[in-house]
Amino acid sequence: MMKRDDFLKTLAKHRKDEVVVAVYSAAQEFIQIAPHPLNYTFTGAMGQGSSHALGIALGRPDKRVIVLDGDGSLLMNLGSLVTIANAAPGNLIHCLCRNGSYETNGSVPIPNRDKLSFTAMAAAAGYRRVQTISTLEEWDKELPGLMREQGPVFVDIEMQKGGSYKEDFERLYNPGFRDAFRHALAGSR
Repeated sequence: MMKRDDFLKTLAKHRKDEVVVAVYSAAQEFIQIAPHPLNYTFTGAMGQGSSHALGIALGRPDKRVIVLDGDGSLLMNLGSLVTIANAAPGNLIHCLCRNGSYETNGSVPIPNRDKLSFTAMAAAAGYRRVQTISTLEEWDKELPGLMREQGPVFVDIEMQKGGSYKEDFERLYNPGFRDAFRHALAGSR
């Protein structure tokens, strides 16, 4: 099992001009690990990361969109799986950062976490490709191909907390960063 910050650092290493939609803990860490104007980050709307990513992917089909979703968060919006599969955005990679808990809410364990299969749900919903990745080495090796794959792609990645990162809500909600994202997204046509 990999540490989340190592996962994020590997993503940053392979990233070119993709939009990265990160929520909750991944958002807090990613803004420090890989600051970039095409980072779309937020907290406070549990379950909405995949829906926001879908909107961006549909609005900008020429841009690859990578969403870093939590398993607790995805459970709050399972309907997004069928909505994404139905819309079939070829530019969307849905990464499930799975740690078996509602981490933001005190790391409360997810019910039935040992029986639950997000990959089975994504496959049944109709994602074009579904994959599980267990190690950092596998993530590093597979990511370049996943970034070229016709989507929607669903990748279930088992991970645990990594290093300690300061929560920076002021940065996440700063209108200047939202404006910078909009300008970067509009300017990258």
